[in-house]
Amino acid sequence: TLVAASTLDKSLREDFASLTRMEQAKAVGKAVAERARDKGIEQVVFDRGGYPYHGRVKALAEGSREGGLVF
Repeated sequence: TLVAASTLDKSLREDFASLTRMEQAKAVGKAVAERARDKGIEQVVFDRGGYPYHGRVKALAEGSREGGLVF
């Protein structure tokens, strides 16, 4: 694992009290993108693990894209 982020991360958890699950997923995606860019990673493969591409999975992907990752 090169980078990771979760709603359980102490650095992110403080901001999640007032957010919906969709907003949390998008924020986690942005955090992953930021951490990846810090390590020089700009292009990734998004493996949704068999989950349908909608809801929180889609929000995570959109947050990552907004953070600058290329899928």
